[in-house]
Formats: sequence, C-alpha cells, structure tokens
Amino acid sequence: MAEIVYPLVIASARGLFKALDLRIDVRGAERVPKSGGAVLVGNHVSYLDFIFVGYGAWPSRRLVRFMAKKEVFTNRVSGPLMRAMHHIPVDRAAGASAYGAALRGLRAGEVIGVFAEATISRSFTVKEIKSGAVRMAARAEVPLIPVTVWGTQRMWTKGRPKRLTQRHIPITIDIGEPLYPKPGEDLEEVTARLRAVMAQRLDHIQRTYPGDGDGAWWQPAHLGGTAPTPEEAAALDAAERESRARD
Repeated sequence: MAEIVYPLVIASARGLFKALDLRIDVRGAERVPKSGGAVLVGNHVSYLDFIFVGYGAWPSRRLVRFMAKKEVFTNRVSGPLMRAMHHIPVDRAAGASAYGAALRGLRAGEVIGVFAEATISRSFTVKEIKSGAVRMAARAEVPLIPVTVWGTQRMWTKGRPKRLTQRHIPITIDIGEPLYPKPGEDLEEVTARLRAVMAQRLDHIQRTYPGDGDGAWWQPAHLGGTAPTPEEAAALDAAERESRARD
C-alpha cells in the first residue's frame, strides 16, 4: 500500500519531540522484527501512547497499524489521518470486522498495534487485559511483543488538562521479549502471562524513572503518588460507562 502520510507524520513527530526536548529512552528496539508480521501490545496511560509505541518500532523501520475505536476515524481532524495511515477502526459492538482486518494484515507481514486494556488506566497500573491480541498472534503465528510506555501521561491523560507543550519530560519506551503463542495453547493462560510481564516491566520503569515523583498526580498510589488506586479507578470507569449509557 502507498505510504505518503505516515512517514510525514513520523517526521513531524520527531521534530516536535526535538523541539520539546523530550528525554525519550527507547529500550529493546531490536526486538521489533524488521520484516514479517508481529503484534505490539502496549500498556495505556495516555491519549498519546500510540505515537510512542509506534516510535519504538521506527528503528526497525516498521509502520505500526493500530486498532483504535471507530470514533477516532469519524472525527473531522483525526479521521483523515487515521485512514491515510491505514490504521484499523474498531466497532466495539461488532468487533469481528476489525479482528479480521488485523489478522489479514498480520498474515501479509504487517505490524499491528493493540492496547489490550481497551481504555486508559487512571491508576497508571496495568488493568485486566483482553485476549484478542494473543488470539491474533496465535492464529497468524507471529510474535507477540509487550511494549511499556511511561511518562506520556504527563502530557495528556484522562481526567487531566493537556500539557502538550511541556518540555524536558522523560519518556520511556520499553520493548520486551516476544512471546510466541500457538494455536491450541491455553490462550487465557498466555494472556495472564502477558499481563504479568507488562505489570512487572511497568513497575520497574516507574521505580527507576528519573526525578522524584513522590506525591505527584502522575505517579501510581502504591509508589507514593496521588493517582487513584486500581479500585478507585475501576469505580470511576464504571461511573463513566453508566453516564454514557444514560446519554
């Protein structure tokens, strides 16, 4: 497929990162294969995570096709860009079409990006994750690669004002060892193992992150921050779903 917009978006993003002097630390970039299909599974702490997960694949010169809710594609600003970059719209009421498109992409050698928590984690810990990414990797017989991002929540996250022009923020992009789920495996067990790996890597990154986050709104509660606990975050998410259902 023709790639005109995506490289321009990447070049613009890299220019912005430089202008803001973001302290981006990419670890394990060599684990993204330079050819062939792969599923990248990212944790989700910010509205900007897809940019940074995709950035982690750029050293291998791979363009990641992200699965994203269909509303992003109908937005008059983001929609044309998402379509031009050949991302995959997901209708949560009828997800089979998106799953099929992702599977075809993997079999054609594409890298597919998934945020398996589905929504941003307000607690900045790894929520329960869905098994779709594992199932896709198993069916296509491609590597399943965990990607952990941290620091992005300081720029723009749920329930906080945007800080898109804030400078010098340290951002970590950590690409972990691939898993290789196979058809016939217990995919729920693989999903649980994937979540455990993601949680462990996120905790390590948070504990070694530059600067003092004690008492900060962007730090998880168990490390001395003022973010909601996982239980409080779950209650906030439930209240938001109820409010949307009423509207």
